[in-house]
Amino acid sequence: MLERYVKKILASRVYDVAIETPLQGARSISQRLDQEVTLKREDLQPVYSFKLRGAYNKMAQLGAEERARGVVASSAGNHAQGVALAAAKLNINAHIVMGRNTPSIKIDAVRNRGARVLLHGDTYDEAAEYANKLATTEGYVLVHPFDDVDVIAGQGTVGMEIMNQHPGPDAIFVPVGGGGLIAGIAAYVKYLSPNTRVIGVEAEGSACLAAALKAGRRVKLPYESLDLFADGVSVAQVGKEPFKIAKHCVDRVITVSTDEICAAIKDVFDDTRCIAEPAGALAVAGLKKYAERGNRSGQRVVAIISGANVNFDRLRHISERAELGEHREVIFGVTIDEKPGSFRRFCRTLGKRAVTEFNYRYASDDAAHVYVGLQVAPKEDRQALRSTLTKAGYRVNDMTDNETAKLHVRHMVGGRTFGGKAELLYRFEFPERPGALMKFLSGLGSRWSITLFHYRNHGSAWGRVLVGFEAETSERKALSTYLERIGFRYWEETDNPAYRLFLR
Repeated sequence: MLERYVKKILASRVYDVAIETPLQGARSISQRLDQEVTLKREDLQPVYSFKLRGAYNKMAQLGAEERARGVVASSAGNHAQGVALAAAKLNINAHIVMGRNTPSIKIDAVRNRGARVLLHGDTYDEAAEYANKLATTEGYVLVHPFDDVDVIAGQGTVGMEIMNQHPGPDAIFVPVGGGGLIAGIAAYVKYLSPNTRVIGVEAEGSACLAAALKAGRRVKLPYESLDLFADGVSVAQVGKEPFKIAKHCVDRVITVSTDEICAAIKDVFDDTRCIAEPAGALAVAGLKKYAERGNRSGQRVVAIISGANVNFDRLRHISERAELGEHREVIFGVTIDEKPGSFRRFCRTLGKRAVTEFNYRYASDDAAHVYVGLQVAPKEDRQALRSTLTKAGYRVNDMTDNETAKLHVRHMVGGRTFGGKAELLYRFEFPERPGALMKFLSGLGSRWSITLFHYRNHGSAWGRVLVGFEAETSERKALSTYLERIGFRYWEETDNPAYRLFLR
């Protein structure tokens, strides 16, 4: 079986449109993991993904009659772009079925290449069923994204290039959706170098290959539980042909969380300035998890950056979750005394630790509930930090793994003033550097009670804080004089309509 695939890979027609992508060293990741890490930059392909290889190899081998009928494909986006470019190159009409949840950047890219886009269903499998129906009813030639011998052979050229470019990797980490890429790579690599480990990486919510290997047969994951964050690998069932290869040639499958994927996107950016899509960073997330679980140091490993088709507006969420995925941030809900000076005492307990987020709204005369994000070293035990706060007399809830807290509550901490207290609102800016927030909090002192506090570190040059003080209008001049002495830029926002509508 492997010899057959190796011959087809060597004969694949991919370089009419695809490029031989480089292997790039990842210095920061290598140093941190004590591994020699190189990245296979498939994001540099003309469609920013490896999918072009398999699509073109399949379509280039169609006969004249098949080309005249046109092709149909279903895709989460990257295969669609590959089919669209290949169709334009070969002068074939292409019809692409995409799920309604497909990022707009991928839909627009397919349309811009001249293909007809049909939006159908909310998952890849629903789109695939419709594409199969069109192939039957309209006579189009189906170009499957992964369950096709010629498509797998085209993707296998990635493995061929790695073995030509690398002196001998100990392991290759490959993202897995339907299995076409890992099948092609594993077939070629295991034929040439049986001792090189081929390790698949899947998102926790769409780990169809891991489920199949565990069961010893292909299984179908329920649609309602599929992970849609890494949309490029959101597949309910591994392909039949890929599984034939994977069950013999894939050494291991690692699953990773959304936060771990976000952290990997940041790692890839730090080393390459490439912004990988979630599916594109899967291999790096798996590599990190593999190394951090105590596997041998000093190994030569390759991770495939499989794509970079990410919607710009998703970067906000990715950035928000990256530190959590790297285990460099913890989220606590802490109860502190509601009295002047309690903020300053809490800050002294935290010491010089960097605060990434601080949300608070006065609720009663007895206690205040603070939503706080704290920066920690990756290896640090967050339980030890929690114990430190508990010993200092604080009630602490660890919400680091609480999806509701991270996705929603952090943006909703607030509400209106309680008990009709007088309040003046101010917005501050200060140069963002380690310890800056602590200096700011210490400068506020304890003359006026704080009724509202919001801060989030977004990695920018300026820290931005919104603060409410329990103060009468008659105290405005005295409070302003006091704030002038602190030395940070500020603006009074007491009359801001957003504050009046939602917080007052």
